[in-house]
Amino acid sequence: GLTQQVPIAIKSRRGKVLAIRWVLAAARKRPGPNMVFKLSSELVDASKGRGAAIRKREEAHRMAAANKALAYLR
Repeated sequence: GLTQQVPIAIKSRRGKVLAIRWVLAAARKRPGPNMVFKLSSELVDASKGRGAAIRKREEAHRMAAANKALAYLR
């Protein structure tokens, strides 16, 4: 069968949890001496609108926009 991802709005709390999860994952992948430095660098990049966590967010938004035609299936 065919599995399709239908875009739906998520609650504020869930959005914050996803954002924290994406920032932590991006910080873990960064090169650096310790986690404090990597996390602070990722947070600075996120506040400036760049970095891996922001790319992940934009990718999710692009996917939802591409699947917007399937919203009637919900």
